Amino acid sequence: MSLYLILMLASFGPCFLLSFDKKVAFYKNIRFLVPAIFMVATAFLVWDEFFTIHAIWGFNPDYLQGIYLGSLPIEEVLFFFIIPYCCVFIYEVLIAYFPNVSLQTTTKIASLIIVLFGTTLALTHLDNWYTLSACALAVIIVVFGMQGKYIWYPRAIFAFLVAQFPFLIVNGILTGIATPEPVVWYSAYHIVGIRIFTIPVEDVFYNFSMLIPIIGLYHFFKARYHGIEVK
Repeated sequence: MSLYLILMLASFGPCFLLSFDKKVAFYKNIRFLVPAIFMVATAFLVWDEFFTIHAIWGFNPDYLQGIYLGSLPIEEVLFFFIIPYCCVFIYEVLIAYFPNVSLQTTTKIASLIIVLFGTTLALTHLDNWYTLSACALAVIIVVFGMQGKYIWYPRAIFAFLVAQFPFLIVNGILTGIATPEPVVWYSAYHIVGIRIFTIPVEDVFYNFSMLIPIIGLYHFFKARYHGIEVK
């Protein structure tokens, strides 16, 4: 079994098993999560395929199963379904176990950092495709979330911040912190070179751009099903 696949299964396993926790009962909400993931994952798979074809990033075959969908290894395809599952699970766990936590200040600070840092990186690296696209999209999503004053947005920010801890482990391994060569490599021409350990800083904006919309769509489908005002 490939290293990348092991990482995906190790991420998914605990979250799936804990989905049956009585207080969270996340398994009951899978029907709302599936369409949300598919809608966002489809767009990101197209993005991923385009960048892979143009060698903006790529994958080391030494750490893969060797099964591909287009130019993407099957492990990479699974990434867009497993990681969102885990993040939305964290979102629901935090709601269940920390229902009264105040998130106003945290949301404002996190959103401001993303907007300021993302805008600066995007505008100063217009030729870096990964930097420009990931940072610009993250900034747009923050502006959309803050202006809309969506009730789910602060909780989504909270979940994203908590998810950064396992993210550092999984993405750190994928980018070479524990292996002679990285599982996923990036063209030096399309990143700024700022790294969190071995992780390009653009990955933070990329994951934010993927996970926040999924949580928003998940909340939309869930609220509509239960006849709750969607906001």
